[in-house]
Amino acid sequence: MEQRISLVTLGVTDVDKTAGFYETMGWSRVDTPDNIVVYDLLGQSIGLYPLAGLAEDIGLPVESLGKGGMTLGQNLRSKEEVDALMAKVGGTGGKVLKQPQEVFWGGYHGYFADPEGHIWEIAFNPFSPLRAEDGAFCWGGY
Repeated sequence: MEQRISLVTLGVTDVDKTAGFYETMGWSRVDTPDNIVVYDLLGQSIGLYPLAGLAEDIGLPVESLGKGGMTLGQNLRSKEEVDALMAKVGGTGGKVLKQPQEVFWGGYHGYFADPEGHIWEIAFNPFSPLRAEDGAFCWGGY
């Protein structure tokens, strides 16, 4: 697993209110599908997503995410890289929560928890290709 984070998704109960806070703080949204708000950062992006939708996507009850539920995301270059990384999880003390699969928005992803329970999404997003020289992520690609 490369030492980097692509996308931090914060599960929130009120996307509009939370987005308003970040925008008041000076952040600017990028174009996204409905119910998703994303801000590009320096080398990463942070997203706001409905908490109930996040729990449903992972396959866990909302209560298990706790207050301020979030996932740490790493985008990879292909579906095959997603499969290979997810295959390593069990042997390293992690727990696969959702096997890699096609996703409604056209990508491919799976979820795992580290030994302390922090949840990671490992994904391939054909609409946001990684920068070739260093694997840097930018919503919408380079």
